[in-house]
Amino acid sequence: MPTVLELRADVPLDMAGARLDQAAALVFADYSRERLKEWIRDGRLTVGGKSAKPKDKVSGGEALVLLAEQEVETEAQAQDIPLTIVYEDEHLLVIDKPAGLVVHPGAGNPDGTLMNALLHHHADLRLLPRAGIVHRIDKDTSGLLVVAKTLPAHTSLTAQLADKSVHREYEAVVCGVMTGGGTVDAPIDRHPTDRVRMAVVNRRHEEDERGRDAVTHYRVIARFRGHTHVRVTLETGRTHQIRVHMGHIGHPLVGDGVYCGRPRLPKGGTPAMIRAIQSFPRQALHARRLGLIHPALEVEMSWESPLPEDLVTLLAVLAEDARPDSSALQK
Repeated sequence: MPTVLELRADVPLDMAGARLDQAAALVFADYSRERLKEWIRDGRLTVGGKSAKPKDKVSGGEALVLLAEQEVETEAQAQDIPLTIVYEDEHLLVIDKPAGLVVHPGAGNPDGTLMNALLHHHADLRLLPRAGIVHRIDKDTSGLLVVAKTLPAHTSLTAQLADKSVHREYEAVVCGVMTGGGTVDAPIDRHPTDRVRMAVVNRRHEEDERGRDAVTHYRVIARFRGHTHVRVTLETGRTHQIRVHMGHIGHPLVGDGVYCGRPRLPKGGTPAMIRAIQSFPRQALHARRLGLIHPALEVEMSWESPLPEDLVTLLAVLAEDARPDSSALQK
């Protein structure tokens, strides 16, 4: 059976002269303004018992009544795909995504995605945009992401992502030895000739609006013979942001076939290290920690995902290679 919403609220007197959609967004704050506009246009949200337009002015004191059915928003097929659920309640769930799992269907991936798995796990997610997925991580990136289970939670989480209050921390292994941490503040846009890739945009003047602002912070965890283990936090969430920014400063991620090219191998490395770098099957990137304000409880919550086995093994090989006596081991 469809989920029915029945809500009533009075327009605050101090909102006299405001647009109806503005007043509705204030009194029904659990729902996005765009969704409320749709309900107003469809006559599902009325003013004093009458239909109106989103731009109509309110006088203050009117009764707003919302009577609507949540419609199916996600048509993807439900599929029984295993999920690693770190946390779940009636409002949200946190998933630890393995490398290799696409987040939602697209060109070349019509099914077998996280979205298909979520719809099998909780059928009501079909009532939410993209089955409640409010942010994504790349197919070959592992780690944490949050999924909304209700429209109010979806509105809250989307707003938190927009105002940069969601804390996302990653760990990565990059090529080259970094001298220290830093910040990359460089706008990102589609690559001018390769539409599969993203690229840093070099704005020529202050009025140049090409690309979207992107800010990445990084700190060194450990240095090896020719690589560095780093912790990365994001202020923004652009497509491929960490991969593009690390490549931009000359430290692309190990295993990143799109932004790294041929693996960089330091001189004097052990055979084990060379094999590990050359054979690493994905970008060495893991969404390690996730923090946010719970949409209903309004308390700070955070989760952590341990490094997956492939990254643990890679770091162990790099550490062994970096030992002072490692050169003797290859003889």
